[in-house]
Amino acid sequence: MRNSQREQIAKIHIHNLRLRTFVGINEDEKKNRQDVVINIRIHYHAEKAVNFNAIDEALNYRTITKKVIAHVEGNRFLLLERMTDEVLVLVMDDHKVMWADVTIEKPHALRFSDSVSISLSAKREGYAGAEHPH
Repeated sequence: MRNSQREQIAKIHIHNLRLRTFVGINEDEKKNRQDVVINIRIHYHAEKAVNFNAIDEALNYRTITKKVIAHVEGNRFLLLERMTDEVLVLVMDDHKVMWADVTIEKPHALRFSDSVSISLSAKREGYAGAEHPH
């Protein structure tokens, strides 16, 4: 028997979304697309989706992912920080999202390193569930 009074927090993880875009300040970076790897974690209240088994009540992560792809591949960024913030804003635009964390990696940005990454997160006012987001 389902407990409709129980809070259901869904945790969505979009792992290793691999895109190509213009990112950086060097001339070569401005002329050539580079690989970026995006990881997005999202929390949303899923009580209605769980209790009613209704697609309209679920968070549409496919729509969010398509917006991220279009934005990242369709723009140029000087800083990884700016790209990460813009992706976070896109994710938070969905009113169902209560908390989100975006990490963007730039592979081979530093010699002797696999990648450099930037992470930013945001939460809706009053949402305390992200204190331990994992």
